[in-house]
Amino acid sequence: MATRKQLPKYTVPTLTPDEGAQVAEVLQLRLHALNDLALTLKHVHWNVVGPHFIAVHEMLDPQVDAVRAMVDAIAERIATLGAAPSGTPGAIVAARTWNDYSLGRATAISHLGALDEVYQGVITGHRTAATDVEELDDVTNDLLVGHLHELELFHWFVRAHLESAGGALSTAGATTEKDAAQQATSATE
Repeated sequence: MATRKQLPKYTVPTLTPDEGAQVAEVLQLRLHALNDLALTLKHVHWNVVGPHFIAVHEMLDPQVDAVRAMVDAIAERIATLGAAPSGTPGAIVAARTWNDYSLGRATAISHLGALDEVYQGVITGHRTAATDVEELDDVTNDLLVGHLHELELFHWFVRAHLESAGGALSTAGATTEKDAAQQATSATE
């Protein structure tokens, strides 16, 4: 939690400075996750190859734009709560609890398998954050739930490439990006 030095001098009406700081702290972690996601999606956009290159390449740009808009909305909410959002690369690296995206130049299906894991992590974190602020701040909860709508839609776009006609995901049971990429690739060979 925030220390007394980190408490905002003001926050939104009905929240105490301590509650505002608590909500801002939850949002800061989501800001890091979404900044990382935007960079990861752009990295995949640049490094995807193979027969499905153009479909994946073009699918990712609107996702990047939407995630960047989410980043801006979260940073502005943090500022509205009276705290200072931190969006520097060093802050992301220092605070993240996940590993850096591990694939470089790879086939579309490999990247999509890895992105399945990435989206699972971001969505799970967003759901946890929405629950964490639910009792404290309806506005922040609403913001996070709205983001979940888009994030889950983008996850579905990714998973549609990984799903069999019978509904099975080629990445089922994978726990890392590399495992998911390998499983997705193996399923198409």
